[in-house]
Amino acid sequence: MFRHFSRLDLTLDLALLGCLAAACWVPNFGGRTLRAIERMGAGFARRKGLAILAIVLAVPLLRISLLSVSPAPVPAVHDEFSYLLAGDTFAHGRLTNPPHAMWRFFDTFHVNQQPTYMSKYPPAQGALLAVGQLCGHPWIGVVLSVALMCGAMLWMLQGWMPARWAFLGAVLVSLRLGIFSYWMNSYWGGAVPAAGGALVMGALPRIVRRQRIGDALLLGVGAAILASSRPLEGLLVCLPAAVFLAVQLSRRQTGNGRVVLVRVVLPVCAVLFLTGAFLGYYNWRGTGNPLLFPYVLNERTYMSTPPFAWQSLRAPRHYENPQMEYFYNQWARKYWTRMRFAVQWRAVKFGYFFLWPELCIPFLALPWLLRERKYRFLVWQFLFCFAGLMTIVWFEPHYAAPLTATLFALVILALRHLRLWKFRGRPAGIGVTRVLVLFAVAMNVVYVGEARSNPRASSLVAPAGVWGTPGNWARARIEAQLEALPGQHLAIVRYSAESGGGEWVYNQAEIDHARVVWAREIPGVAIEPLLNYFRGRHVWLVEPGASGARLSAYPGAHQ
Repeated sequence: MFRHFSRLDLTLDLALLGCLAAACWVPNFGGRTLRAIERMGAGFARRKGLAILAIVLAVPLLRISLLSVSPAPVPAVHDEFSYLLAGDTFAHGRLTNPPHAMWRFFDTFHVNQQPTYMSKYPPAQGALLAVGQLCGHPWIGVVLSVALMCGAMLWMLQGWMPARWAFLGAVLVSLRLGIFSYWMNSYWGGAVPAAGGALVMGALPRIVRRQRIGDALLLGVGAAILASSRPLEGLLVCLPAAVFLAVQLSRRQTGNGRVVLVRVVLPVCAVLFLTGAFLGYYNWRGTGNPLLFPYVLNERTYMSTPPFAWQSLRAPRHYENPQMEYFYNQWARKYWTRMRFAVQWRAVKFGYFFLWPELCIPFLALPWLLRERKYRFLVWQFLFCFAGLMTIVWFEPHYAAPLTATLFALVILALRHLRLWKFRGRPAGIGVTRVLVLFAVAMNVVYVGEARSNPRASSLVAPAGVWGTPGNWARARIEAQLEALPGQHLAIVRYSAESGGGEWVYNQAEIDHARVVWAREIPGVAIEPLLNYFRGRHVWLVEPGASGARLSAYPGAHQ
């Protein structure tokens, strides 16, 4: 359970405890300077539109300024390559691709090969990657998604609390998730559904106060983003939100149901209807069935480990290539059996990524927060969603992205109460809250130093198993090497016991037109049909190893 906590983590934790102890005894240390900064921030925060624009611009500019120490990420995880396939497909103006005649040599993880060739994931993250690709690089889409997420978070918080506290919350979101998080430094996603959740949660108090069509449309757009990115987790967020909205409007609009119908219900339903129509069409194009999601089809085709803890293991499946045989029938089944009821480990993943260490402290004020009736909904919604998330065996922090807005609203509301705390007559809460904010800033300064020492780390705030994991630089190096050579190339991967658990066979949307096509050797399956199909290409043998990879001419191929 403690693999999350490195020596650096423990050092920072001890430093935080020391600073908190000092703040209790000397709460007004640096008070004049810090009060001036707080007044300046509060004055700026009152200009709500300008504050949102500043956050949206500041986050990408800050991250881009660090490219010299932390370059654009190189994909490493199976899921990232699948999302990149979706982005490439959309960038070519298609929702999916026809199946390839040689698909068995290209079969890989989290990608459907039949009845069409496509990513298994919902389309929202791929759409942002497509925007980035059209602008020059898929990672541009990731940067844009994080910037929009931070802006949506500030808009959401402005609806629930005073502007100065909302601005502080957006700053903490940006520091926590916008610079060195894997949401920014991979292609795995997180920012898109977090923005959708923020739009839903930000629209709720505005609709309750004033039933405006624009707010209802934003609620519908947020729900549409969730349905197109993380539909299950988005549903967990939207169900209590819908109940809350229905109860509040019924109390406030007695005898005036027509206003609610016209200004709230119809706009939301119109957006959701269009979203449902699009997703049905997307499913039909990808799977041949409007009600069958590509994700579900992939699960039925490849997986024998169900997603939820209450389900039972299915019978193992047979796979042509040893890599899938090992991944699905050995590693995945062992992991699922070990983690099925490990709720505490999923809770650690969640807490470490979103809160540890400095943002855990405000929850000491949770008993005082619960006394505020108007905020109890946020607590109950969080508990409902968190309980649902803990039933997902394959949980990673970006699964909880739709819940991010609610979580940070609770953090800031608790921080407000903590600021009023007194210790032996001293205003210790003021000192403690200032330490927590300064520590959040200092954490990013530390991460800059860590990135300088290891510029190939994909992320310094990442989930278990990929914490600080570098991208597949060996594969990227060979692909760049082949791209630099004249002509078109076929890279055939020959795995061995020394290859490790990494996958190398990923391809673009238009396989036949790609400069480099990746394929795998399959024991017992003749390679000649593949070589004949790609006759005229330079054929290479790629042999991944623990220390890199070896590239050589493929023996017996027509060059």
